[in-house]
Amino acid sequence: MMAFLLGTMLTGIPILLCIALTGFIGMAATPNLVMPLFAQKMFGALDSYTLLALPYFILAGSIMSAGGISQQLVEFARLMVGHLRAGLAHASIVASMVMSGISGSSTADAAAISSVIIPTMKKSGYKPGFAAALIAVAGTIGAIIPPSMTMVVYGAIAQVSIGGLFLGGIIPGFLVGLFLMATVKAYSYHPNYPELREVSGRFDLCALWHATLRVWPALVAPVIIVGGILTGVFTATEAGVVACLYAFVVGIINREIRLKHLVPIFVDAAITTSMVSGIIAVSGAMGWLLNYMQFDNMVLQFVLSISNNGTIMLLVMAIVMIVLGTFVDSLAILLVFAPVAIKISQVYGIDPYQMGLVMVMCNQIGAVSPPTAPLLFVTTSIAKTRLSETNRHVWWFMAAETLVMVLIILIPGLASWIPTYFLGR
Repeated sequence: MMAFLLGTMLTGIPILLCIALTGFIGMAATPNLVMPLFAQKMFGALDSYTLLALPYFILAGSIMSAGGISQQLVEFARLMVGHLRAGLAHASIVASMVMSGISGSSTADAAAISSVIIPTMKKSGYKPGFAAALIAVAGTIGAIIPPSMTMVVYGAIAQVSIGGLFLGGIIPGFLVGLFLMATVKAYSYHPNYPELREVSGRFDLCALWHATLRVWPALVAPVIIVGGILTGVFTATEAGVVACLYAFVVGIINREIRLKHLVPIFVDAAITTSMVSGIIAVSGAMGWLLNYMQFDNMVLQFVLSISNNGTIMLLVMAIVMIVLGTFVDSLAILLVFAPVAIKISQVYGIDPYQMGLVMVMCNQIGAVSPPTAPLLFVTTSIAKTRLSETNRHVWWFMAAETLVMVLIILIPGLASWIPTYFLGR
């Protein structure tokens, strides 16, 4: 089944159809199973109150993006770090970190930031491939710093507190941003990147203060969402509704959104929700079949034969997921391997928040791993350059994010300390 799934994906068939075809044929070829089970398990995969948060967070991100908040965030980030060497590169990272607290989606994050800042970077002499690669990898922070749609999906499947996962992503998300900024700093000493050594303007506290007054609603949004979940005011699903209402009210007050704008916003959010929900549904049916065939037990026996050390197992699992993510849709990998990850964490006593963050980060590293890197396609098209040029620059940025993931594996507290402190075990 796994070989057939990989083969169909390599032929260029859409990922949703690849998973559906593999699960359907696998169920048809399995004795004692009837075909209506496939539809039943698809429905069962989506029949979750927790997953109801998904369309609301998607809609909230669409409303915020339509409200022109991305331009304000880029200007805020530029005033904060633009006076440093490679200021525009640093500003794109900071803007991605702030945007991640709104969109909850790495794709939306990368698209919004790159459309605003890449034209300016190109005018300043930045290589288009470098700019596209940097913002694509920085966009992955959108799924790490809360709120995160990927965490919602994983939490619903693994039955792990979504609020806890949100809290667990704070330190890793900021570490990814800092490591990317350190990588840009290292690039600035390379003789082939003279544009990174240029300094433009000086730090202006007054201008930064006025920019902060313009973007404070965006800065407060993640605090309201995560704070509301932690204090018990609302659940993760209800937090999505609150995020939508908050984004709408802010857009109306700022006069960036009119009622006539709501139709395309809802259509865009509905299309994105349908795509993600379709993959979750067919992956749920295929995942049930793999569980029926005791796939997770087979994997567990295999990993037990390798080592009894939980840290080594996390490293092995991370390597497998990243390698598969270079060829297969990263969300599909997350959905297929989530049940296996749950069983491994139970057997080895791995903290569920640590396991969740490792899974999410593997998912995001796979999303920028050539050749099937969706985030690279998004930023490359906006930068109007060749994909080969973007691929040439992405590796060191990927290495920086991978290093953060290794630190999370070696130091569990980076992912588990905050949620454990606030929520307990």
